[in-house]
Amino acid sequence: MRVAVLGPGGVGGLVAGALARASTPVVVVARESTTATIAMHGIDVHSVLLGDFLARPQAEASLQEPVDVLIVATKAAGLVEALERIDATPRLVLPLLNGLDHLAVLRERFLAETVVAGTIRVEADRPQPGVVVHTSKFLLVEMASSYATARPEMVRLVSVLSDAGIPARVGESEPQVMWSKLVRLNALACTTSAYDKLLGEIRSTPALRADLVASIEEGCAVARAEGASIPADDPLGELTAAHDTLGSSMQRDIAAGRPPELDAIPGSVLRAAARHGIACPTIERLVGLIAARLGGV
Repeated sequence: MRVAVLGPGGVGGLVAGALARASTPVVVVARESTTATIAMHGIDVHSVLLGDFLARPQAEASLQEPVDVLIVATKAAGLVEALERIDATPRLVLPLLNGLDHLAVLRERFLAETVVAGTIRVEADRPQPGVVVHTSKFLLVEMASSYATARPEMVRLVSVLSDAGIPARVGESEPQVMWSKLVRLNALACTTSAYDKLLGEIRSTPALRADLVASIEEGCAVARAEGASIPADDPLGELTAAHDTLGSSMQRDIAAGRPPELDAIPGSVLRAAARHGIACPTIERLVGLIAARLGGV
């Protein structure tokens, strides 16, 4: 299986590095400056799960040759620009972006039946080009498609990712895959970014924990309206066992002076809520607090 990875940031760099280490033919597609760095120095991966290693995938500024799978790992705001680097038609497109709205963008760009719903649960960052830091042992890629024709390629990709040390599975439905991550990602991103606190302090501070739980419950209501089955009896879910120092990519983006994914993460939840007439007062308030923080930067 020949794989291309668009966007070698924390997520894309980790996936590309793991695939290259497993001898999977993989090409990284990125800006010229980033591809030059990777071509010269490779991708230096520091992972608490996969170990420390140096991977040397092929790196190109554009994708000209056909591939079996295109893994899209850009930020949502940079997706349209990044897609200009893709001049080939993949057999399967697996997006690992936060939020929901990128699926429509990709299905307009490629054949709709080749674009699957996909998520990755990971805590990874790219402190500089060609360097990836993966700080949590939790790692999981999930994918699903409403098109039966996509299933054989998804099953094949799951095997390739698993062989590279990246746990992966095919989920039961697109809404289930997307919302089972988004509900808690959104709550974590909103609370950590609004208060600039890590998960441990949020869980142990009654007022902050109440906001975390309320954000999850509001997200669950939207998810159920969208066709996902998200149990409400255990609101925190995997966040109960997550380590105290867990933060969010949105929180890290704000700290680094990068634009946070307000539109991609809580924005997508609030737009879905509006479609169903569901109120999300806690999420809206936290978004306001984050916007106020950004205004003061």
